[in-house]
Amino acid sequence: MSVHQLLLDIFETCLYVSAVGLIAVGSGFLALICIKGYDLLGAPHWRNNLPRAFVPEADLPDVLVQIPLFNEHEVALGAIKSAVALDWPAGKLHIQMLDDSTDETPAMIAAAVAKLRARGVSITHVRRENRTGFKAGALAAGLKLSSAPLIALLDVDFRPPPHWLRDAVPVLLADPDAGFIQSRCEFSNYRTNWLTRVQGLMLDAHFVVEQAGRFRGGWMFQFNGTGGIWRRAAISEAGGWSSDSICEDLDLTIRVALAGWRGLFLMEPAIPGLVPERISHWRVQQRRWSTGFVQVARKLLGQVWSIPWSFGYKVSATFLIFVQLFYPCAAIAIVSLLACLVLRAGNITPYLPLLDLIGALILIIVTGLTLLPYVVLKRGSAWRYLATVILVPPAMIFISLSNAPSIVKTLFGREESFKRTPKSAKAVREAPARD
Repeated sequence: MSVHQLLLDIFETCLYVSAVGLIAVGSGFLALICIKGYDLLGAPHWRNNLPRAFVPEADLPDVLVQIPLFNEHEVALGAIKSAVALDWPAGKLHIQMLDDSTDETPAMIAAAVAKLRARGVSITHVRRENRTGFKAGALAAGLKLSSAPLIALLDVDFRPPPHWLRDAVPVLLADPDAGFIQSRCEFSNYRTNWLTRVQGLMLDAHFVVEQAGRFRGGWMFQFNGTGGIWRRAAISEAGGWSSDSICEDLDLTIRVALAGWRGLFLMEPAIPGLVPERISHWRVQQRRWSTGFVQVARKLLGQVWSIPWSFGYKVSATFLIFVQLFYPCAAIAIVSLLACLVLRAGNITPYLPLLDLIGALILIIVTGLTLLPYVVLKRGSAWRYLATVILVPPAMIFISLSNAPSIVKTLFGREESFKRTPKSAKAVREAPARD
């Protein structure tokens, strides 16, 4: 066998193996699209509101609101203001600013907290000597300072509506097997530029189709790291927050499920936050998520398949953990295809059936994932949707090529440090973004 033929065989093998991976991931998304379609068009019971517990005002539980941050002074005061505005009985709402900052943020927060404490607000400014464990370490440190049975988590750029706890806590209390409730998130800077529009489209798809579809279908779905409320008991039974993965939210989600708890998903009210406005910041965020998912897979996938769950639930958990493998599969497929074309002197004919299949799959999935939430949430006009959705595949290809090397290195054991996504000083409004 010649070197030329050997190289061609290697790259074609890589191409077809990665294509199988893309089809496998795509099949999961097709199932979620079908679930969401049935949710909208099918039997009415699928659209019923989640049960709510009636709890007298005097018996409502204490709630601890944790807001971790690191050098995010531009949005810190807004986070304090929105947390203090949450509607909950006096004396039962406790707020922690988990501040690991090394810039001017601590002085600013300390001054704001002192004024609020003087007015009787239960708010504390938690500082640590170092950032051990990063976000997970900060959350764990804060838990040691409170005994509240319910823990609401918010990233510093998220602004819950005042009635959020009133809407979400009764739903969580109504289900004794629920370890957490995740609210849908929206993004106030959705319309800033083409990148934020693409992210808004993709993240609407994540919450409205993926998260809601997984929940409706009885699949495992994850806590998103913000906009959720936890039972302290569930966190404790799962072993607490762990910092051996930079995706501490997914890590805890899996461990809580292994301990016998489940999650709830709440479509309304949505909690507005921010998406990165620069490509470099978006890459930081996506790389953290992708490599964190690989770390969780290495740590917990074996336990997922050894626990006596149903086969279908194990598959749904595996799909949740492995969904980020789309990126390295896409990157390998692109590089392999280009290499094959070079080795075949530009002859694309042998690969046309595969490209037609992948192309049709991408068209169906991208349209199904994005159009449903765009219409359901009334995001804007048809032309704006078309102008945005055509940018989704190029954006995904860019992230695939950018993040694939880091994912592969993590797969083979390289450790990755936690890097926060930089936040800008954009106004965060409760109302959803509209075109």
